[in-house]
Amino acid sequence: MDSQTSFEDQYSLRLSVCSWETPNWKYDVYLNSKNERICSHGKTFTDRLYTALTEADIHTFKPDELQLGVDDIPSDRLLKEIEESKISIVVFSKEFASCRFCLNKLVKIMDCRNTRRQLVLPVFHHVDPADIRKQSGSFEAAFARHEKLLNLEKIKEW
Repeated sequence: MDSQTSFEDQYSLRLSVCSWETPNWKYDVYLNSKNERICSHGKTFTDRLYTALTEADIHTFKPDELQLGVDDIPSDRLLKEIEESKISIVVFSKEFASCRFCLNKLVKIMDCRNTRRQLVLPVFHHVDPADIRKQSGSFEAAFARHEKLLNLEKIKEW
């Protein structure tokens, strides 16, 4: 066997093993965030992040208002887009915990991290990571509001 054939055989085998071990990804990145206030120059932080990712040829899915589910439950299509993303970027802002829809998507993202080995990258936009970890500040207030409206099991899931 010559060295060229050996290389091709190795490469072919490595490619088939890699495709067997990892899921087929439709997107490089799923971008999860709470809609923020528009900045003075007309774009939100998430808009600018999405633009930067797509300009770098990173295939990114950012849901819009039309892809929401019913009663704060993400649609099946949206859940599938999360599943088919290699990476999820979660943009935590002060308003994030007030959005039940965002929290429900976060549950799905964390499930994909555990079952599909999806990489999850948190981004802390004008929020202290300790507020999320300790559920203090705006996160404490949001969860207190949720507790008045929802059952405790749902709150624990989040």
